Amino acid sequence: MSKDCIKIADDYTGYALSNFCVPRHYEEDLENVLIPWGLIQDRTERLARDIFQDIRDEPLTALCVLKGGYRFYTDLLDKLTTLNRFHASVSVQLHVDFIRLKSYENDDSTGDIRVIGGDNLSNLRGHNVLVVEDIIDTGRTMSRLLAILQKYEPKSVKVASLLVKRRPDSTGYRPDYCGFEVPDKFVVGYALDYNEYFRDLNVSMLCWIYYYTCLYSFASFCLTEIPLSALSGFLISSDTFNSHLKLLLM
Repeated sequence: MSKDCIKIADDYTGYALSNFCVPRHYEEDLENVLIPWGLIQDRTERLARDIFQDIRDEPLTALCVLKGGYRFYTDLLDKLTTLNRFHASVSVQLHVDFIRLKSYENDDSTGDIRVIGGDNLSNLRGHNVLVVEDIIDTGRTMSRLLAILQKYEPKSVKVASLLVKRRPDSTGYRPDYCGFEVPDKFVVGYALDYNEYFRDLNVSMLCWIYYYTCLYSFASFCLTEIPLSALSGFLISSDTFNSHLKLLLM
């Protein structure tokens, strides 16, 4: 088990959108490409190998946290299945299940979570469980989910997250398997969204969103009060954006 990850610096500028295929309806909403698809795949392959070596010949129930986790989950399981085919001496039997967590309203965590969907969680008793998530923000939601899962007495519970956000209000929670540590900025694409927008963004990229285009997308009627020249290219944290948006909507 390794909690190491690739750390992306706060001043990292990424790659120009002009080098990638971006849906036309998002061309004005995105700043740059943070992590190209190929790098995501290579990193996911390494995480799959680490998981495979840790579990070895024991069955594993992979629990996908929808909706944002489904791309990472699918790619991760594909790579685990490939390892099963080519390692005759070791075989990990995989069981799949899907859940949704109800906790987020815009960018604010409400404190409590509800597990929606999935099989009866009592079926996890005595099983090795791998929770697969798209991104860890403060860590509070995942900690609460793990507390819920422990009530069903699984043999083990580990967490794989594609991203961990570097936030000042983080609880310090770290998943067992982490792809990338990213700055406290909006990240979309590869099934990550903002209020259900950007899920259809090309899976080959993760992108930061311009502050002014976020406002344009979700409070466009307020823009007449703000000169675009004052906002162009200005990136802010999710907490700051949410505060500004609430003030605009008052």
